[in-house]
Amino acid sequence: RQGTWLTVGHLRCKPGFPDMTPGEMEMVEVFTLEGKGRGLKAAKEFWAGDVIFAEPAYAAVVFDSLTHLVCHTCFKRQEKLHRCGQCKFAHYCDRTCQKDAWLNHKHECSAIKAHGKAPNENIRLAARIMWRIEREGGGLTEGCLVSIDDLQNHVENFGEEEKKELRADVESFLNFWPPPSQQFGMQYISHIFGVINCNGFTLSDQRGLQAVGVGVFPNLCLVNHDCWPNCTVIFNNGNHEAVRSMFHTQMRIELRALGKISPGEELTVSYVDFLNVSEERRQQLQKQYYFDCTCEHCQKGIKDDLMLAVKEGENKPSQDVVKEVLQFSKDTLEKINKARSEGVYHEVVKLCRECLKKQEPVLGDTNIYLLRILSIASEVLSYLQMFEEASGYAKRMVDGYMKIYHPNNAQLGMAVMRAGVTHWHASLIEAGHGMICKAYAILLVTHGPTHPITKDLEVMRVQSEMELRMFQQNEFMYYKMREAALKNQKIQVMSEPTNEAPSGLFHTKQ
Repeated sequence: RQGTWLTVGHLRCKPGFPDMTPGEMEMVEVFTLEGKGRGLKAAKEFWAGDVIFAEPAYAAVVFDSLTHLVCHTCFKRQEKLHRCGQCKFAHYCDRTCQKDAWLNHKHECSAIKAHGKAPNENIRLAARIMWRIEREGGGLTEGCLVSIDDLQNHVENFGEEEKKELRADVESFLNFWPPPSQQFGMQYISHIFGVINCNGFTLSDQRGLQAVGVGVFPNLCLVNHDCWPNCTVIFNNGNHEAVRSMFHTQMRIELRALGKISPGEELTVSYVDFLNVSEERRQQLQKQYYFDCTCEHCQKGIKDDLMLAVKEGENKPSQDVVKEVLQFSKDTLEKINKARSEGVYHEVVKLCRECLKKQEPVLGDTNIYLLRILSIASEVLSYLQMFEEASGYAKRMVDGYMKIYHPNNAQLGMAVMRAGVTHWHASLIEAGHGMICKAYAILLVTHGPTHPITKDLEVMRVQSEMELRMFQQNEFMYYKMREAALKNQKIQVMSEPTNEAPSGLFHTKQ
């Protein structure tokens, strides 16, 4: 992702406007710094929640496992999708999405029919990139600050296993790539797979809760990493529901400011979850993105002490006891992952309770191993509708997260939202409303007011505020009305827990 780079021009956009096009982008500049490579900096002042730029995908595909459940144009999950009548592979929300997809799908459609089946997501994404290069050339395209040809591929840094996978991908691509199309050399095909490997961005469904695909966004690739960044990236599925197509908006990523950014300041995002000590984050960045992180938080180990905290005071545990509990926590997390993957959630709860019993006398309230168990326990117990116990764990988890994460971190916002909903289900209306309000404030910055999950949260905020007023006026009547309301409606089941760790910004090939 970082290397020897050339300076190119500017883009203009409408500040803070969520549906801007690349050609309207406002004053972000590409710079080159010796020893670091190129990056992006602000050419004007931005404030928290401002959209610095929005960028449609250069190319994007749905994951293999979800091709029949997710629209291949806007990447929304839908109950009923329309299938392409030619290849029987691509699925769309409606004719609008199908029509919008045709430019990118027509060559793919023919190739799938000729090949007999669709290849895996990596091959499909590479083919879509190649068909666009065949159509437009490999140089700069409209709205792009950098060409696909000039993106880093890091092929020279690949280990033996990665090189073996690359050779297999190239061979599969050549078997799929149709003879009438432009023929590319092995080195260039390898470059494209290298670009996908370290620049593929994970796409989510409309609620932002599940990873559903992968895409390449050249301008985003210019934004460098910082463990404590001043920007965040959110995926926006666009809107095709307007009656007139001129009001439709494209699927895109949005780079949003997390706070005040001054002109000339570098724009940064975090490629990995912050909830790891600096040494582990640096190892992850080196392994996946091939660079050594030199950000202030890594160099100074900022917040490492919180993430490794142990109990203080007269009963401070010995180093041997701490070491034993940490190893027990790691072993338990492996067992939990196995039980979650098998859907044995009562076993997950049992393992969490046992682990917390060991951890609580030894580990501090912000220790990441304690927080990981609290997060799993609260999520799984909520799913099992054991809300009272879940809310206690969720409160402790949120209290720890608030001391570690950036105050406008998207993952913090999502965690606070889940905790607020859990408290509401547990009839803890005051605490629940407070958390929902806090989550709403964070997601307004990270996701914007028009994102579906922010809209859902606004509905929850209004509802919980009304219930809180009722609760404060007459507590007895509030519980009577709530009990009657819950009897007359189907119980809202929390979403099933996933076994996925928080993903990095860019997609890692599985």
